[in-house]
Amino acid sequence: MKVALIAHDRKKDLMIQLCTAYKAILEEHELFATGTTGTRIMEATGLNVHRFKSGPLGGDQQIGAMISQNEMDVVIFLRDPLAAMPHEPDVTALIRLSDVYEIPLATNIGTAEVLLRGLDAGFVDWREFYNAEGTIQF
Repeated sequence: MKVALIAHDRKKDLMIQLCTAYKAILEEHELFATGTTGTRIMEATGLNVHRFKSGPLGGDQQIGAMISQNEMDVVIFLRDPLAAMPHEPDVTALIRLSDVYEIPLATNIGTAEVLLRGLDAGFVDWREFYNAEGTIQF
């Protein structure tokens, strides 16, 4: 599965903790992240992460493009709901695209842990049946 990992500045340490705790699960999947988040994950865990630009420079949109092409299976986006973001429209678009294309999305640590455990248990395997148009084919 292809997993996107995104974290706002005040959530980056929490993302590192999550990736460290669930490294055994994450290393079984193809990982993508926005700029600094990806670098910090790689440095802290040794996981292989494909890095995009930082969120404000278009990284959120790059991940959104993958979602719209049915090339992303899971998104973990630890967002800071209490901080104003200059690229808030990009954040909103990414969340909207996840809903449009039925991509499991976690925006907080509790949901992220449930999603990663579900990923490990095979609860996201239904994503393998989606075709290029984003419709399920059983």
